[in-house]
Amino acid sequence: MREIRGGLDGKGKRFAIVASRFNELVTERLVAGARGCFVQHGVDEGAIDLIWVPGAWEIPPAVRRVARSGRYDGVVAVGCVIRGETPHFDYVAGGAANGLAAIALEADIPVVFGVLTTDTPDQALARAGGKSGNKGWDAALAALEMADLYGKLERDRA
Repeated sequence: MREIRGGLDGKGKRFAIVASRFNELVTERLVAGARGCFVQHGVDEGAIDLIWVPGAWEIPPAVRRVARSGRYDGVVAVGCVIRGETPHFDYVAGGAANGLAAIALEADIPVVFGVLTTDTPDQALARAGGKSGNKGWDAALAALEMADLYGKLERDRA
């Protein structure tokens, strides 16, 4: 049996981070985690583009444009939707998740979901560099691995 796995070497690769400004206290930390992961794994600082959008609802259309641009080896979407007292949370969180899932299935590059959906601000902060780690870092790690895997699969096809 032949086994194919992606690696974590980002040297020579280019990535985009699409981040929501809403809940910026949290998303800035997710961005820092993603950026730190990319740099630690060999991605040149100048090969990382940070694209800000107003909120989580706007993330999928921006990611779609990024994925279709042909400029990147992968894209990480980060945002934070915190449950409130109305069903707004369900629509925004579901729209972001479903939109990104649809793009990920059609894109030629990895599209990684790093959007937090939490019940409280404390839960969000715990996942943005607190006691539960940094989900921005985790999303970037997945993007690195998947970008390498996509490259291997493409070369194998040729």
